[in-house]
Amino acid sequence: MTPDQLVDTVPGVALAFYAHPDDADVACGGTLAAWAEAGCQVHLVICTDGGRGTTDARIDPAELVRRRAGELAASAVLTGLVSHHVLGLPDGELTDGPELRAEMVGWVRRLRPDVVCGHDPTAVFFGRSYFNHRDHRMAGWAMLDAVSPAAALPHYFSDRGPPHQVRAAYLSATLEPDVWVDITATIETKVAAVLCHASQFAPGEQWAGEAVRQRAREEGRRVGVPFAEGFRLLQFGE
Repeated sequence: MTPDQLVDTVPGVALAFYAHPDDADVACGGTLAAWAEAGCQVHLVICTDGGRGTTDARIDPAELVRRRAGELAASAVLTGLVSHHVLGLPDGELTDGPELRAEMVGWVRRLRPDVVCGHDPTAVFFGRSYFNHRDHRMAGWAMLDAVSPAAALPHYFSDRGPPHQVRAAYLSATLEPDVWVDITATIETKVAAVLCHASQFAPGEQWAGEAVRQRAREEGRRVGVPFAEGFRLLQFGE
């Protein structure tokens, strides 16, 4: 393990793009909370309304959208976000098209982040029991296409504000992590934020908190800290 693989640099402004209301908390909630505690202005943009994220056929999708928006608002307070915004696109229907890219470019140019966080779109098959949600993959590709080259060049989406070059992208839920962030001080914040998303768990389920800790513990072992989150790091404009 090389020293630069455990990243302790705190960006001034961070912008996270994720597909569904619970995705950021599950993927990188500990990192976002750690950065926020250290003084970073952390912003979050959620692409979909989350209206299909349930196994309960009885719930009205509009009610689920409302409920998930409330869960997101509660978790944002715990994590310390400066802002969060839901684009409200239909759950399960994201495409890496010009409309979504333009929206993301607009947020990048408006907030001018040093770093962005989002899904690794190349991570598809996780063992035999899970493959990555299509919305995750589409949101990841759209984010990458938005930050490089679109947001940095003036003739892409020229109506969305002056160009801005993002310095780095931290891709979460990746099969190829090459940097880690120590979240030992914020692991319980991450757990609490994930548990805000109660609509994603069956009544009475108790496994989620320990599952979050166990995953972060496994990543921590890779870099010699109690709890960590791993990322694939991309750097731009150098």
